[in-house]
Amino acid sequence: MESTITLVCKLNPTPEQADKINALLKAFADGCNYANQEVDPKVTNKATIQALVYRDLRAKFGLSSNQAVRVCARVGANRKTAKSKGSTVETFSPTSADYDARIFSFREKDWTASLTLIGGRARFKLMIGNYQRGKLKGKSPTSATLCKHRDGKYYLHICVDINSDEPAPTGKVIGIDLGRRDIAVTSTGKSFSGKQITEVRDKYSKVRSSLQRKRSKGTRTTRRRVNGILQRLSGREKRFQAWVNHNISKQIVSQAVQTASSIALEDLTGIRERTNEKPRNKTERRRSNSWAFYQLRSFIQYKAVIASVKVDLIPPAYTSQTCAKCLHIGLRSGKKFKCGHCNNQDDADANGAKMIELWGCAVNQPRGSEILSCRLDEPGLLKAYTIPA
Repeated sequence: MESTITLVCKLNPTPEQADKINALLKAFADGCNYANQEVDPKVTNKATIQALVYRDLRAKFGLSSNQAVRVCARVGANRKTAKSKGSTVETFSPTSADYDARIFSFREKDWTASLTLIGGRARFKLMIGNYQRGKLKGKSPTSATLCKHRDGKYYLHICVDINSDEPAPTGKVIGIDLGRRDIAVTSTGKSFSGKQITEVRDKYSKVRSSLQRKRSKGTRTTRRRVNGILQRLSGREKRFQAWVNHNISKQIVSQAVQTASSIALEDLTGIRERTNEKPRNKTERRRSNSWAFYQLRSFIQYKAVIASVKVDLIPPAYTSQTCAKCLHIGLRSGKKFKCGHCNNQDDADANGAKMIELWGCAVNQPRGSEILSCRLDEPGLLKAYTIPA
């Protein structure tokens, strides 16, 4: 099984090289904006866009042949994404440029990358650690993205194909219940508290609110200083959340590898839209909308692919209200769960994780002809049954 990962490699260009990179990023963005303006917004096919503006991109912006092709592909891809979300592409910023095999190459012997810029080719030393070196060793990547991050530094995002074995059939499943109070609770009894991330988010929210009040009422000097502080704080909360989710996903996938198990996760797609319809105070709405459950899910999925671990997405309906022992509807109150049928009492998230594990086991049944499901026989009562093939 083949998957693609992106390695972020820092560049340390000379001042002359930095000027050339900036010129390339500007020309690439200007070319994207030109193509976006000149071609009918309904056109999303990159070949059609290329046929209409390729020559102009070469003549007006000094782009090489493949750079002009990459511009057309970027515009087409962004338009397709915007169309799926019901929006339109407005402008492109000079922050990144796409590269393919003809204008990018990687050399392992000295850990350098060669990139085509405006007016010629330049070679850059990759400032990378052991993780990137291990993933790049013996590889010949054919695509990358040259980026200028918000800190003003330059990075090369290299796409590398990773070959991994197909997940082996297994009857063991680790169920994962996702939440805000506990970021993740596994059916094996492991829990990852969300207290720290909530405190960090609340702290940054208060700091931003205080600074914005000062900026709105302060002098020009105060506004300039506040803008500088906000710029320094920008991204810290997001990076901390990503660091937490990376650690949690790594531990979950490692446990799955050690126990030869697959992973079952709740599919929480659309949960924000549903919860935002309910009346809540401003703080709860902010906390709910900043809940990074999808990021954790994506981290688990891509790490699982590399480790040859299967991941199944389970419908979340009734998983936190169904007793994992007798499959009857119980009563959940905060962190407590109690079943009135079998008197089972458990942590609500732990019970939910065990229920997700049962669903995962049903999905991975070797027969594949019967699916464990549930139905309501009486109001408030859930019973298990099997659907024959």
